[in-house]
Amino acid sequence: MRKLIKLAIVFLGIRALMRWRKSRQQAEVAASAPTAGDPADPAEELRRKLAESRDEDVVTAAPESSVADRRAEVHDAGRAALDEMTTSDEA
Repeated sequence: MRKLIKLAIVFLGIRALMRWRKSRQQAEVAASAPTAGDPADPAEELRRKLAESRDEDVVTAAPESSVADRRAEVHDAGRAALDEMTTSDEA
C-alpha cells in the first residue's frame, strides 16, 4: 500500500513538473513572437510585396493590340518566312 501511494505521489509530481515546464515554454514563445504590425516580420513584408506586385501586374497587363491584330501579324510573318524558304529553294 505504501508503494502505491509513493508511486501516485511521484506520478503527480512529474505531471505537475511537465505542466509547469509546458506553460513556461509557451510564455517564452509568446514573448519572443513578433507582433503583426512589426516591420521586422518577414511574412508581413512578403505579403506587402506580393500585394504591390499584383497591383503593378494589373496595371501593366492591359493588351496593346487586339487578338485579331496580333494573329494577323503572326500569319503575315509566317507567310513571309514561307515565301522566303520557297524562293531560296528555287534559286
